[in-house]
Amino acid sequence: MAKSPSAFRTISEAAEEVGAPQHVLRFWETKFDFITPVKRAGGRRFYRPDDVMVLKAVRRLLHDEGLTIRGVQRLVRDQGLARVATYGDPSATLEIDSGLSSTSEAPTAGSAPDFDRLTQVLTELEEAHARLEAVLRR
Repeated sequence: MAKSPSAFRTISEAAEEVGAPQHVLRFWETKFDFITPVKRAGGRRFYRPDDVMVLKAVRRLLHDEGLTIRGVQRLVRDQGLARVATYGDPSATLEIDSGLSSTSEAPTAGSAPDFDRLTQVLTELEEAHARLEAVLRR
């Protein structure tokens, strides 16, 4: 009998769903303060559905996209955990109750976005894209 999508997962179930070994999930807990499974008596870990989504995003960013641990940490700091978690499942939304979501608010009607900052980010993205293309051509 399959578990409900909202059920908590053991570390072995989470590892299988994420596609990473259990020891890697434990290691990621030491590197990413936003990976916080529920721990029961005896230190047994249980992962919420949102935790699994975040783990999938981390695995994808590290293994598929080639980011470093520090790169993922920076991405979460800059974009917020809710945005980064969508890399794990673009169709899902993360319900963060720990206050780790992005602190920036969407522009309200009548407010102008910071175009200088957007231009700077676009330039950085274009430079990163050029570096990635160079690596892929090797």
